[in-house]
Amino acid sequence: MRQNATFFCVALAWLWSVAVFAQGAANQPAQGAVNPSYVPPAWDTYTPNIPGVVTGGTPVELITDQLNGTEGPVALPDGTLLFTEGGARRLSRFDKDGKRSTFLENIQSGGLGFDPKGQLIANDNTPGKQGIYIVYPKGAEKTLIDRKTPGFMQSNDIVVDKKGGVYFTQPEQANVGYIFPDGKGTKIVAEDITRPNGITMSPDEQILYVNDSRGEFLLAYDVQPDGSVTNRRNFTKYAQVNTSAAGGDVGPGLRYKVTSCADGLAVDKEGRVYNAGCNGIQVYSSQGKHLGTIPTARQIQNLAFAGPDKKTLYLVGRGAAWKIQTLTQGHLGRAK
Repeated sequence: MRQNATFFCVALAWLWSVAVFAQGAANQPAQGAVNPSYVPPAWDTYTPNIPGVVTGGTPVELITDQLNGTEGPVALPDGTLLFTEGGARRLSRFDKDGKRSTFLENIQSGGLGFDPKGQLIANDNTPGKQGIYIVYPKGAEKTLIDRKTPGFMQSNDIVVDKKGGVYFTQPEQANVGYIFPDGKGTKIVAEDITRPNGITMSPDEQILYVNDSRGEFLLAYDVQPDGSVTNRRNFTKYAQVNTSAAGGDVGPGLRYKVTSCADGLAVDKEGRVYNAGCNGIQVYSSQGKHLGTIPTARQIQNLAFAGPDKKTLYLVGRGAAWKIQTLTQGHLGRAK
């Protein structure tokens, strides 16, 4: 009897989450509406059951909705979370209790990562300072790439490999670049992507994943020893694709035909891929099978596993942050 009651409560919570999510979507102006600045209320939602990932009815717990722009989450060595607040031009940290503190100031970043030496690498999109830099610890600061580097304009997201090389996306240039370990040169490794956005690697770093925010497919490439990539392919078709967008650039006769809203990416230790999409966090197997979607109150911009055992999935987006207790662990071999 108690088991039946527990099941009923979990099912009711999940149904409530879906209903609230649907209501929020119904109340939100369409992606192509004339009010792209609309931000829906932030609240808890609940996960569906995704075997091995999350138990059905697990809260997507709101930490705060009082942030100033949110992007670039990454786990710190102690399991706490580092993320960016672009509007405030700072890097912030959540401690284990969800209390925010300032980690670094005067940086407008969207992507973070750590190299094998434990140095923090960040892109900076401050006007006039666009580049990718080592920004921490103090005394180790270094420019890896900036506007003086041929082929570089501005990066959206980054991932740092175990050798210390840095992959970065350039949405306006429709390409992916690679900075060699220790900043010893750079090259463009992938081109002709409609609008590349989030980027990550498989746990064994044999595959590079690239989100295409104005395409139908999440892309995958085979990584070569020199950092170049080959064998471009469609890893999976996004679980939701829309034909209009808040920016007004998607639709018949416009710049892009569709939007996947695909933003940040993360992987767990089993190689599953987590995408911040139009309708929440889309979870895919390492073979590209859609395993389920976790609904969220707001569109998520980026996500990362953190916590002492790396079994907490943090989500950030539209000035808010949430956390989910997961069954799986994030990849332990990289900060993200």
